[in-house]
Amino acid sequence: MNSILEALAAATPNPNPPSIGAALAAMAVRKGDDWAVKCLDETRSWKELHRRTNRIARGLIARGVRHGDFLTIALPNSIGFIEACYAAWKIGAIPQPVSWRLPLIEMKAIADLANSPVVVNDAPLDIGRPVISIAALLALSDDDSDLPDTVSPSWKAPTSGGSTGRPKLIVSGLRGEIDPGYYGEALGQRDGGVQLVCGPLYHNAPFNFSMYGLLSGQHLIVLPRFDTIAALDLIKTFRVDWISLVPTMMSRIARELELNPGRHDISSLRAVWHGAAPCPAWVKRAWISLVGARNLHEMYGTTEGQMMTHIDGIDWLAHPGSVGRPLWGEVKILGPDATELPPGAEGGIYTRTGDGQPPGYQYIGAEARQIGGWDSVGDLGWLDPQGYLYISDRRTDLIISGGANVYPAEVEAALSEHPGVASSVVIGLSDSDLGQRVHAVVEAAAAIPDDELRAFLAERLARYKIPRGFTFTGEPLRDDAGKVRRSDVRARFAPPLSG
Repeated sequence: MNSILEALAAATPNPNPPSIGAALAAMAVRKGDDWAVKCLDETRSWKELHRRTNRIARGLIARGVRHGDFLTIALPNSIGFIEACYAAWKIGAIPQPVSWRLPLIEMKAIADLANSPVVVNDAPLDIGRPVISIAALLALSDDDSDLPDTVSPSWKAPTSGGSTGRPKLIVSGLRGEIDPGYYGEALGQRDGGVQLVCGPLYHNAPFNFSMYGLLSGQHLIVLPRFDTIAALDLIKTFRVDWISLVPTMMSRIARELELNPGRHDISSLRAVWHGAAPCPAWVKRAWISLVGARNLHEMYGTTEGQMMTHIDGIDWLAHPGSVGRPLWGEVKILGPDATELPPGAEGGIYTRTGDGQPPGYQYIGAEARQIGGWDSVGDLGWLDPQGYLYISDRRTDLIISGGANVYPAEVEAALSEHPGVASSVVIGLSDSDLGQRVHAVVEAAAAIPDDELRAFLAERLARYKIPRGFTFTGEPLRDDAGKVRRSDVRARFAPPLSG
């Protein structure tokens, strides 16, 4: 059993946890003028965070937000984003984070699903409902005294991270009362420690880890968006000890450290968590060398919260390629006929909450894909005899070329080893002979000769997995959370159909 599982097993959650608002009030009393959150040149102390969010909460009430309402928060990474969440919790509303860069039509569809009384954004938006900034909410009330204690019926309602483009809300089954120490202790988030937030706060993992960290008494440093040098400078300056990354960030940091040995200092890091996308083996091994196997943690789960697996570097070296075993919830592999498959057999990954655990979620705008109470994750994978889970790829991403299965994640991992490749997205294009042919869209500072890439991949992949064509771009292919919408990449970069 790994250390995180042991910590969860040993921990005793508070049967009557405080509301999130009450937890912040207690922290403000205990920590006072000590700093809580930094972003660029802005800083909030615990006292300031508490008192300002009391004012913002009253501003929300003045704009018609009530207990149980969803509050759509469309802000970039900022202290204001965190303040909006705390203000919502203090009046029993439900934070409903979305990307502030969504197309208006998509943001309107989400806000309409949520029926948010207002949308919090720093600029006017033509989405058919009131939009208000943090500054405007603050201006509505000078009263920073404590509000009556209340509990949100759900502590968050993020949107789907799927690839269909159809919006849906994923309403957490957890209320707005969370034991300040339980999750943070299991994750290694210590009171007085420093967490660097590199991913977008509207995304589930950065949102969870940031809020768990604050509830645990961590200092929070928020990057407006990920930048390799900025992240490394902040780690060194503030002695950051806890960080969550995605594989793209990990590879860029590892390459910078390799190119400039001695320039950066990451010796303060004692907990590095990653997830959101498959991690190439070379990146994993590089980080095990950088921070130690015991300090590197990978997670795999869904926004729905039915199940989350964990594996540290020690277990990964014994089970290379695995994403671990469940910290909570249950997982099994089902075949096309819905029968459970034995260890080693690949099939669809299905999850459910464990006995005695609270319900993971409910959807607004979609129906769950279930078989006998088990939810489909949409991914393909298998379990080994010890119960360690391995991911093949998303079911919808699988490319069948000439009757052979090609998993984009495997090809992308191989491409990531080339020093000229910043990122890549592998897609299947229609082919009259093969059914589908493998094509790679490559993010690179300069085009790399196709023959060079094919020769590079030939040392790592079977011949049928090597892309038949490449498209090069200097534009980012993945969002700040490391996620990709392949349909968008195909529409933007795929060459015209032929043959």
